[in-house]
Amino acid sequence: MATLTVPHSIPSPQEDCEQLHKAFEGWGTNENLIISILAHRNAAQRKAIRQAYQATYGKDLLESLLHEAHGDFEKLVLLWTLEPSERDALLANEAATKWHAANRVLIEIACARSSEELFIVRRAYHTQFKRSLEEDVAAHTKGDFRKLLVPLVSAYRYEGAEVNMHLAKSEAKLLHDKISDKAYSDEEVIRVLTTRSKPQLLATFNQYKNEFGNAINKDLKSDPKDDFLAALRAVVRLICSPEKYLEKVVRLSLNKMGTDETALTRTVATRAEVDLKVIKEVYQSRNSVPLEKAVKQDTHRHYEDLLLALLGCEEN
Repeated sequence: MATLTVPHSIPSPQEDCEQLHKAFEGWGTNENLIISILAHRNAAQRKAIRQAYQATYGKDLLESLLHEAHGDFEKLVLLWTLEPSERDALLANEAATKWHAANRVLIEIACARSSEELFIVRRAYHTQFKRSLEEDVAAHTKGDFRKLLVPLVSAYRYEGAEVNMHLAKSEAKLLHDKISDKAYSDEEVIRVLTTRSKPQLLATFNQYKNEFGNAINKDLKSDPKDDFLAALRAVVRLICSPEKYLEKVVRLSLNKMGTDETALTRTVATRAEVDLKVIKEVYQSRNSVPLEKAVKQDTHRHYEDLLLALLGCEEN
């Protein structure tokens, strides 16, 4: 599932932090040394390196990276070095405080994480920003988007595999009735999408298609230019198949109109330890070209090298 490669035998955190400090010394930064260490350490190992660096040099490793790295490489290496919950909290803060109707980052975080992971993100948000994620989302969004996003980021879905088929059938009908009436932001639609477990929702979506002939997302596409409908479709797609949804994010980030480094950086940094291998497989199946090849064509220098390392490509 993950693309991160960690050697069987690695130096101690103290040795790693000393090597990183050497990479920052002198007139130029040794980006290759930084990549060789950080791109091949898991979250727990990166945390230990940061702790050793703080104890040895009296400052956070992130400060040194911020000072020494630049451009897209800087953004990726900083995101990657953060703990997963810190990273998601930072991404959520940026998405909330700079929110616009086409931004799907909050939905990605709320729907592509487990209930416990999302809870830990909210706790990290408290620590980093001295506010709750929910209050920032409520303060910076409005209307139907606020109705959807606040309960979505507040959710703690049941994680069990149990499914109630009677409930799936009744809520499939409820969703179909509301969608047919174009009551897309009805509180019952929001309730179902933001509170039910993922297995329960999958059963409901399957029942919807069986009973009414269309996939729910097809019926939510009555107005392709409507951003709220696009947000609802993103929720459904992330519940059904986060890997397919994120493959599309990557694909669009590498389109012929120019590279969207923000989306590419976010997806690689957040999924390299999770399911980036599956996203790569979906990408190759969908596009008939390896993701690594597409990345090589559209990115450059140390940013490219770090992306390829996190994608599990040893030969850059």
